[in-house]
Amino acid sequence: MPRHGKKYLVAKERLDSTERHGFEEGISRALEASFAKFDETLDLAVRLGVDPRHADQMVRGSVVLPHGTGRQVRVLAFAQGEKAKEAEEAGAEHVGAEDLIKQIQEGWLDFDKAVATPDMMGQVGKLGKILGPRGMMPNAKVGTVTFDIGRAVSELKAGRVEFRVDKAGVVHVPLGKVSFGVAKLQANMISFLETINRLRPPTTKGTYVRSLAVSTTMGPGVKLDPNQVREMSKA
Repeated sequence: MPRHGKKYLVAKERLDSTERHGFEEGISRALEASFAKFDETLDLAVRLGVDPRHADQMVRGSVVLPHGTGRQVRVLAFAQGEKAKEAEEAGAEHVGAEDLIKQIQEGWLDFDKAVATPDMMGQVGKLGKILGPRGMMPNAKVGTVTFDIGRAVSELKAGRVEFRVDKAGVVHVPLGKVSFGVAKLQANMISFLETINRLRPPTTKGTYVRSLAVSTTMGPGVKLDPNQVREMSKA
């Protein structure tokens, strides 16, 4: 069992672990419980009523958070010709083709996200074993394999986050920095939850969003009321 420091334990004692809070109150409590000297990230964990072992119940996608994540994202674009120029103009830090593929094969990974045009994927596929486990492999399902590469780069720079349900049926996503304040973090969370609702698999039965909680990087978790998500889906 991991041991937590005194500051964490003090913060946790102030919270009722059985209480479910509304979005605004829950985020506020999580921010109040933060104690690190750096600007922590507020993370959201959502447990879904799906079985990821079945392909038709896999929940995966991306969302552009209205206020971004507060993180500087270094984007690499696999593209040639006019599409390479388009990626550069959109702000990609690294743009290329075979040259970048070779560098990555040799161990270079000085970037956070990668995008590619569809015509490049035959060559980029060689990097699957390197980029796949790191969550950096371009994928059409989350919009990082596209001929509209300028838009893909711009969205990643602006705060688009990718997510995928894990084996336990939980989706994790960063909502932004503590310094954003409650209003911006709540707006980001609602945008994400609306996307999750839209991605509900047709084969899912019973309660879809079963529980959710927010926590800062170093702080304890604060449970939120899943009924609010269900009300959103009805609206």
